[in-house]
Amino acid sequence: MIAGVDVSSYQPTNYDTSGLDFVFVKATEGTGYVNPLQSGQAAHGRAAGLVVGFYHYLDSSASMQAQAEYFVQRCDSVPGDILACDWEETSVSGADKDAFLAAVKRLRPDHRLVLYCNTYFWSTLDTTNDCADGLWIADITTAGHPHIQHPWTFHQYSDSGGIDRNVGNFGSVTDLVAWATNSNPPPPPWETDMPQWIAGSVTPAAEPTVVLVPHGNAWSAAPHRCLHLGMDRVGDPSARASVRVAIHNGNGWRESTATVTAAGGTIDVDLTNADVKISLQTSDPGVAYAVETW
Repeated sequence: MIAGVDVSSYQPTNYDTSGLDFVFVKATEGTGYVNPLQSGQAAHGRAAGLVVGFYHYLDSSASMQAQAEYFVQRCDSVPGDILACDWEETSVSGADKDAFLAAVKRLRPDHRLVLYCNTYFWSTLDTTNDCADGLWIADITTAGHPHIQHPWTFHQYSDSGGIDRNVGNFGSVTDLVAWATNSNPPPPPWETDMPQWIAGSVTPAAEPTVVLVPHGNAWSAAPHRCLHLGMDRVGDPSARASVRVAIHNGNGWRESTATVTAAGGTIDVDLTNADVKISLQTSDPGVAYAVETW
């Protein structure tokens, strides 16, 4: 991961750039406000070798098209800078947010565009998972571990020292530059179409139920991966089953036996990044499985 900050008129022009790789500067809000410090704050970041981005604070005072035009005309962006939509007001709907992103993309198709919001907006108010080229998620927690399942590009994790602190999901600032300038495909992030949850039933039989474990960059990047086993026997709290669990990591199997009950919740079996296949065998009905990454 790489480090950055975001600044507005609440921070000085000469903010501390030591140890940083990028900065997001507030440019505009609605259709009536321009950050008077944006030029100096952006120039200060460029002078320190930082990748620069600009964000627009979205409100309900004007149409999304009007705000998009206001933003791109008044932010001091140059080719290779990142643009961002700051979605923080509940008066702005998810559909409004999507319309703003689409309008900015039409107006500035050569710039990367990301969506900034907190976990409540993303998990509750958003209905489309539209974050343009990447999600900039706000969640005050351990850097790089926001409480969301969706792939993220930037994580605002702290406001210590009077400035918002972020990390970027890139291996180096070179990777960020390549992504921002579209000179290379995005760094592994993650396949957005890969299911984060695969579920099914274990058929009672001599032959096992075989589950193929997801793979690729998304699976590899997820910090957690787990097999959940449980009983799908509604109305029968005494139901129980014994399940033979065999997991193959490409070189060999590791085996165990799990006993699941309708009254006992799920049994969790940790998976590794190397695991490729799961074999589940039981003679009892009602066993359900789920493979989860998060």
